[in-house]
Amino acid sequence: MSGMSASLVHYVPIVTTILAVPFALEIYRRYREHPERLHLLWWAIGIATYGVGTFTEATTTLIGWNETVFRAWYISGALLGGAPLAQGTVYLMLRRRTAHVLTVILVGYVLIASVAVVLSPIDYAQVDAHRLTGRVLGWQWVRAFSPFVNLYAVIFLIGGAILSALRYSADPSTRHRVYANVLIAAGAILPGIGGTATRMGYVEVLYVTELAGLLLTWWGYRLSVRTVPEVRLVLT
Repeated sequence: MSGMSASLVHYVPIVTTILAVPFALEIYRRYREHPERLHLLWWAIGIATYGVGTFTEATTTLIGWNETVFRAWYISGALLGGAPLAQGTVYLMLRRRTAHVLTVILVGYVLIASVAVVLSPIDYAQVDAHRLTGRVLGWQWVRAFSPFVNLYAVIFLIGGAILSALRYSADPSTRHRVYANVLIAAGAILPGIGGTATRMGYVEVLYVTELAGLLLTWWGYRLSVRTVPEVRLVLT
């Protein structure tokens, strides 16, 4: 990748952050209209943390590397990832009591991992002035926390979307929901691919897949809440 191309790619998180704000607010407003639907609250939190992660990337591009910004990026992006969105799917598909139990486990795990991220020393020899990478963590074992959270997201967010698509495919009147869940699944998969690339040192791939993933997820969400005559919109 040329220097010019790399610099342009580094500005992609700015666009992603700007788009994440209205998306999170859109979901949150819907939650305020239906406060009993906790999956909407978790989805709003998920898009908000998604935006926090891309905001830290944008800040690093514009201002430069900062230790506090880095730790915020690692917790909101590399650690949390799609977990809040997955938790929304948990509340949508499982019994409320089961969802509550999984929430306690997930939040406890993330809190422990976050404390480790905050306390880890920084290997300043690995710091890049305008680029974020987990290699700067002095305690490299801290990076072992994120795969388990990512697996949780894969099972419930991606798996839930695929399962929903299969369920809706049997009824022609809910065909739009099949497309919606396919888009959401694709939107969830892309940042995961970017996260894998980041571990290999190609953080620019993450920037692009984050934007594409957000757009696909928003498209899928909009499609899922579309008003269709005589169709019960179970996701809304």
